[in-house]
Amino acid sequence: MAIYTKTGDKGETSLANGERISKADARIEAYGTVDELNSWIGLLRAGLKTSAIRFQPADEQLSWMQNRLFNLGAALSLAPGEWVSSADVQQIEVWIDEMQAIVPKLHAFILPAGSECVARCQICRTICRRAERKMIALGCSDEAMQLMNRISDYLFVLARYLGYENDEKEETWKRD
Repeated sequence: MAIYTKTGDKGETSLANGERISKADARIEAYGTVDELNSWIGLLRAGLKTSAIRFQPADEQLSWMQNRLFNLGAALSLAPGEWVSSADVQQIEVWIDEMQAIVPKLHAFILPAGSECVARCQICRTICRRAERKMIALGCSDEAMQLMNRISDYLFVLARYLGYENDEKEETWKRD
């Protein structure tokens, strides 16, 4: 089977139900941004594997999230079925709470800076927020919105955790 179908050559694509829509449609923008996030998380995982920061649970957790993001992309493409659950959201909250119990309390806004892995977490976080905004415009389910919000929170806390474990000092925002 060829990877190219030529069916998208004029700026249209098919949803899971076969409906043809513009590649500029809000639905395509939403699941395209979820796909972009998934790819950036893959780059984050690659960085974790080659970094001095070795945090095996993060790689496993991020892999789990990548699978959930594929599920979400399928749901955004109108595929039938329950793709996002409240149990997924609760699992992410457990991981956030575990890391939050270790890092210092946050008393100021911090800049998205630090080692390469920390910076990759922050890039993933901002892409996740963009995907979330695009999903709001579609009126996505509460569970889907909660999942994206928790993934964003997780990525922020993971950035802090990785920096903390690597003895990186967080840069706080200095208001001019």
